[in-house]
Order: sequence, then C-alpha cells, then structure tokens
Amino acid sequence: MEVRLDSRNALITGGSRGLGLAMAKRFAASGASVGILARDPDALALAREEIAAAGNGKVVAIAADVRDPAAIKAGFAQIQSELGTVDILVNNAGTSATSPFESLDDATLQSDLDLKLFAAVRLCRLAMPGMRERSWGRVINVLATVAKAPSAGSAPTSVSRAAGMALSKALAQEYAPFGVLVTALCTGLLVSNQWHRHHQDRMPDKTFDEFVEAMGKRIPIGRMGDAEEFANLACFLASDQASYITGTAINVDGGLCPVV
Repeated sequence: MEVRLDSRNALITGGSRGLGLAMAKRFAASGASVGILARDPDALALAREEIAAAGNGKVVAIAADVRDPAAIKAGFAQIQSELGTVDILVNNAGTSATSPFESLDDATLQSDLDLKLFAAVRLCRLAMPGMRERSWGRVINVLATVAKAPSAGSAPTSVSRAAGMALSKALAQEYAPFGVLVTALCTGLLVSNQWHRHHQDRMPDKTFDEFVEAMGKRIPIGRMGDAEEFANLACFLASDQASYITGTAINVDGGLCPVV
C-alpha cells in the first residue's frame, strides 16, 4: 500500500531532530508540504535541507519555543502564511524528564506541562477550527508508554503524557463528527538523539551500538526501534487510508509496555 499525502500541509513541533525530523521527511516523501517548529536555528537549517531533499513540497522551518504562547501563535501564523492551511498537526515536542517525586518542584512540573501539554492545547486551538470548517484534519499527539503504565520516579513525563492522552481522547470525541481525527502514538525505546545522552549517562564505557543492543534485550521484539519505523505509522495515520481511526493511543514499543 502506497501512502500519499499529496496537497496536504503538515506542521510538526520538535521537527529538527529525532522522531520529528523522521516524520517530516516521511511526510515530504509522501507528497506533503511541511512546516517545522523547534528551538535551535542551526538544527532547523540542517533539517530543512534534509526535508526538502526528501520530497518536492514546500518546507518552512521556524525557530520557536513552544512553551511560549506568543511564539506558538507567531510560528503558526507564519507557517499558514507560507504553506496555507494546516491539514495535519503533529504535537511532537518534548524530552524525557524524570525525577523522584519529593525532588519535583512546581517550576519543573509547570515547565514540563507547558512543553508537552499546553503547547499541544494551544496549537490544537489554532489548527482545529480550520480543519473543522474544511471537514478534514489529522492531529497526532506523540506521547510515551509511561502515559499508560507509569513507573516509580517517572514524573513529570508520565503525568504530562497521561494528560496528553486524555486530551487526545476528548478531542477525538468532539471533532470526529467534523472529519477531524485525533490519535496518539506512545513511544517506547526508539533510537533518537535523546538516547545518545542516555548512553553517556548509563553506559559510558560501551560504544553507542553496544548500548543500543543492551537496551534492546529488555524488549520482547529483541531490539530498539528506529525513528523511520515510527514515522511510517505516523504517515499512515495522517493519510486518507486511516479514515476510520481516531481516539486511540497506539504503542510503538516492540511489545514492551504491559498495557495495550
């Protein structure tokens, strides 16, 4: 099955690296025009070149901190100005932040909520009215399996991601009658930029490949996933082929999460 996104415009947050960049390239290769938001101008410039090389659509790369409501509003307006309507919104920005509960202060929790929950809320507020008017839209919220199965010391990420899962379900119910579909993808252990940092913290005496192999042994499928595998599913959900899928949170984790 060939998945196409011709004539569609996608906005992806955290689109300069890792899963966001992989999705942007996959969407572009499938015919979409793509706008990305991220904080690092240098990384954005490199990402823009990679995305443009993957397809023939327009590519817009904008430096913005999605924790800032004004930056979200300005970035969204610029993408709409350069691409046109936003048909596909992927709320992907986020990092893995964990802490023992007693050391988790209000400022840290609020920052995590701003990055992972309120950024999605604010972008949905901007994008979904137009999707509803056109009777077509896709929202994909990138979460993590700790949203379903939080472990000890997994806050604030597990808390923010669980709220994102509830948001996804609520919006799916509200907007399904208007042809706007909302899904969530829950990441497991996927090789991305964040894991290079984890490598140095956890197994600095091992090569990165050895670290990835060791982490993969924890997973039923026997290996860590890669960003392209994740992007393939996101592309399907963003397409017309996924026209009967909404209100669900799909684990992309090789079978690791104990909760379906």
